[in-house]
Amino acid sequence: MGERKGTNLYYPPDYDPRAGGLNKFLGTHALRERARKLHMGILIIRFEMPYNIWCDGCGNHIGMGVRYNAEKKKIGMYFSTPVYQFRMKCHLCDNHFEIKTDPANLDYVIVSGARRQENRWDPKENEQVVPETKEVSCRLYDDAMYKLEHGLEDKKVATSRDSALKNAIALNDTLWKDDYSSNCALRALFREKRRDLKRKQSVDSALLKKTGLDIDLVQEHENDIKLAKSLTHKRDIKKKKKRDAGLELLVSIVRSKNNSKKMPCPSSRLKLQNQESPKVQDVVDNATTSKATSSSSLVNYDSSSTDSDT
Repeated sequence: MGERKGTNLYYPPDYDPRAGGLNKFLGTHALRERARKLHMGILIIRFEMPYNIWCDGCGNHIGMGVRYNAEKKKIGMYFSTPVYQFRMKCHLCDNHFEIKTDPANLDYVIVSGARRQENRWDPKENEQVVPETKEVSCRLYDDAMYKLEHGLEDKKVATSRDSALKNAIALNDTLWKDDYSSNCALRALFREKRRDLKRKQSVDSALLKKTGLDIDLVQEHENDIKLAKSLTHKRDIKKKKKRDAGLELLVSIVRSKNNSKKMPCPSSRLKLQNQESPKVQDVVDNATTSKATSSSSLVNYDSSSTDSDT
């Protein structure tokens, strides 16, 4: 790609072909900025991430196939194959990570700055079809008897897995034999969930409009409901205790007033009692209905004590 940049370009009037080319005449490289570190043995290339990694700088995930401008340099040899190392900067932070080739295992190895996301497993554990290695392929090509034995082993494996394959096909046919009914059931389930979602959204919008808030409400949890009920119950108990304490205080004040009044004679005393008793009864009844019985008994007690004094 860089070689074509030197063709079909403008040649200045003072251009001398004896310079060896337009790039040499202008003192530039055909790769332009990608060759700015070429004197250090570093070439800027476009590197594609070979697998998923985690960046050690920001902790973010970088997927396979993400491309970077990487500094490529040769760091050694594996027999006659050169080993290259690539250094690049994370696009989400200022961290740099380095990856080198591993010709012995036909893989890439992370040197620093990142760690690999482990998604590797043995295909035999998942009963997957394992491709043949080079040694087995070469032996199949050269040894006819080994090829025959290998074919017999494959037939035995196919026979042993035939029952499982038939069961899977039968199960699939059972589920999707009547595809219209299955589709209707799935669509009905989807409509029901959509109605529930709309109902929850309407309730949430009404609550937000009532409170004047503009936040995202999370889904209601059963533990939250129990906690709210317990707090409401405790609040009601505290209110009831305060109301009872106020009522007892009021009754004690009225009782002390009745006991402190001086009555000159039985007739006037009886008259005063008849005037005061309904007022006491009204005060107690207006305070709370739960203490009506106790307040009436208190008034009766006061009146009986007055008669006994008489």
